[in-house]
Amino acid sequence: MKKLSNKVMLLTGAGAGIARATAKICASAGAAVAILDINVQSGKAVADQISSNGNKALFIETDVTKDESVKSAVAYIIKEFGRLDIIFNCAGGSSTEDHPVHKMSLEVWHKTINLNLLHPFLTCRHGIPHIIKSGGGSIINVTSHLGLIGSVKPAYAATKGGIVSFTKTLAAQYSEYGIRANAIAPGTVRTERNINRYENNTVSKDSHAYKEREAFKKLYPFATGEPEDIANIALFLASDDSKMLTGTTIAADGGRSNYLKVLANHDDQY
Repeated sequence: MKKLSNKVMLLTGAGAGIARATAKICASAGAAVAILDINVQSGKAVADQISSNGNKALFIETDVTKDESVKSAVAYIIKEFGRLDIIFNCAGGSSTEDHPVHKMSLEVWHKTINLNLLHPFLTCRHGIPHIIKSGGGSIINVTSHLGLIGSVKPAYAATKGGIVSFTKTLAAQYSEYGIRANAIAPGTVRTERNINRYENNTVSKDSHAYKEREAFKKLYPFATGEPEDIANIALFLASDDSKMLTGTTIAADGGRSNYLKVLANHDDQY
């Protein structure tokens, strides 16, 4: 029997990146997956691809920052699949306008909190009662290594640090219902966004930025990974293989958050 046979999994932001890879891997492991994304084209494409491979998947257009949108999505999952066992909260992002506190606009602060921190609260708010009815399950929240060590982007760091504490609280509050809650804190992952940001550019090999980037890679040779690397951790946390883990945050960052060597003026995302 496959690791996630007869399980139903909700994934946010699964139209791309880490969550897309996780949806594919977990569907291959037997889960019926619900793809929640605001981008209809990419979200539907992922669901269609999973379904074409003989696995169960559906796409639900969802604004994860809106209570009614998330509530409706969860209701549709229950209607179509009859249960919910696993929540994978991965939607999120940062802003180029995430400036030092005294320069940041309230709009950027609130937008970042809504996307990164309100969103997992909403999926848990509406999803946990159904996981309880299913007899227990797993909640997996994606934070960031920057939520463990801090960042020059205060809104992003605050929300990602908040996810770590939120996860611990979920683990404590719902253990009696057979629900485990854990988080993953990735380092740099080669999603489309990061490839465009760090690799598809015209930085000269003679520049300070290029030399700094290469120096970082030598310090942390395992700090950059593929979306599938994080997806495999998510599969582990979703399955009974991780039954001894709850309230933990797995730092999948090549050791950066545990053994930090600082490079002067280094870009905090790479």
